[in-house]
Amino acid sequence: MKHIILLLLIPILSFSQLYTEKDKQLHFFAGNISGGIGYHFSYKKHQDKKRAIITGICTAFAAGVMKEMFDASRGGYVEHADILATTLGGFTITTTIPLFQNKKKFKQRKRRPKNRKRKCGI
Repeated sequence: MKHIILLLLIPILSFSQLYTEKDKQLHFFAGNISGGIGYHFSYKKHQDKKRAIITGICTAFAAGVMKEMFDASRGGYVEHADILATTLGGFTITTTIPLFQNKKKFKQRKRRPKNRKRKCGI
């Protein structure tokens, strides 16, 4: 499964290398940071990887939208490519983190023997 996910990430990672502008690279890096933080806090609270991945991507998207809204309020203009770069940064980090996490090992519960009587006498 890990190899399949890595094969799916190769086109995404190569697409991220197309960002040669310094601004897009900073947006990608900001998406990595915000997506990683969103993933970490969500996984720490809920212990659910799927939920943490979605939270990390949404956090990166929200960070990109807020940055562009800030630029628009200062007289600049909204670039959709910047929002895409930030979201792509969050997507790459949140899909990469679970690949390196250890899987939880559950203990098998001890069962009582079938021929043993219960304490209540039944």
